[in-house]
Amino acid sequence: MYFIDKLICPVCGSKFTQNEKSLVCGNNHLFDIAKQGYVNLLSGKSKNGDLIGDNGSMAQSRQAFLNKDYFSSLADGICEYVTSMKKEKPVMLDICCGEGYYSKKVLEKQSGELYGFDLSRQMVRLAARRKLDASFFVANISHIPIEDESVDIAFHFFAPFHENEFSRVLRKGGVLLSVVPGENHLFELKEKIYDTPYKNDEQLPETKNLNLSDTFKISKTVSLESNEDIQSLFAMTPYYYRTSQKDKEKIHLIDRLETTVEFVVGVYTK
Repeated sequence: MYFIDKLICPVCGSKFTQNEKSLVCGNNHLFDIAKQGYVNLLSGKSKNGDLIGDNGSMAQSRQAFLNKDYFSSLADGICEYVTSMKKEKPVMLDICCGEGYYSKKVLEKQSGELYGFDLSRQMVRLAARRKLDASFFVANISHIPIEDESVDIAFHFFAPFHENEFSRVLRKGGVLLSVVPGENHLFELKEKIYDTPYKNDEQLPETKNLNLSDTFKISKTVSLESNEDIQSLFAMTPYYYRTSQKDKEKIHLIDRLETTVEFVVGVYTK
């Protein structure tokens, strides 16, 4: 763990100190640091992160796909916006960070104090193995163990929107970059699977706690050159869980695909 200053105990909310192998709060609640360099800050019945979120196979498949930079246009767009803010060493929070792809891209362009968390311990383990100058931990989005009003910039990619927690952790003037699929996102893939493909509604999250101050769209055509990559991409989407087995089998017949990757970024300010 490189940073602990903004972390708080999920049990009592007090600050941590760090020894060689664990984090200890002021009320002596102790959380071990895994050998990969992350901390599981789930508590109680939720402690076993292996039973929650993406499993090991899904996490590794996701990382292998993202490492090929099919979504680099999104990462580049986010980085460009962050650097345009001209904040010196901001505190950044990667909400539902997955295996750390976007955290890595941001830190290549913007120095600062970055924290990333996910509900899946398998994902956080992979993020920590990237050996970034960042702190990764396992936590629930509805109970983020980050102190009040401490975050300058937060990232929120395709995850549930918890406005109370997001508002709580952001400083006054802090920014949340929230990403949803654009209307044409993966439309060519849908054409291969569904008899009647549909476009996305581009509905950004609504919130009373934050102000939607800006939006921008990122769009690019990418070429997937293997069936493995096409299957990995499909498995990362919510469509996967809503598609019949008959339609899923169509994926196995596609060896190459050019498809649109399109994203809408909402800029929320506090």
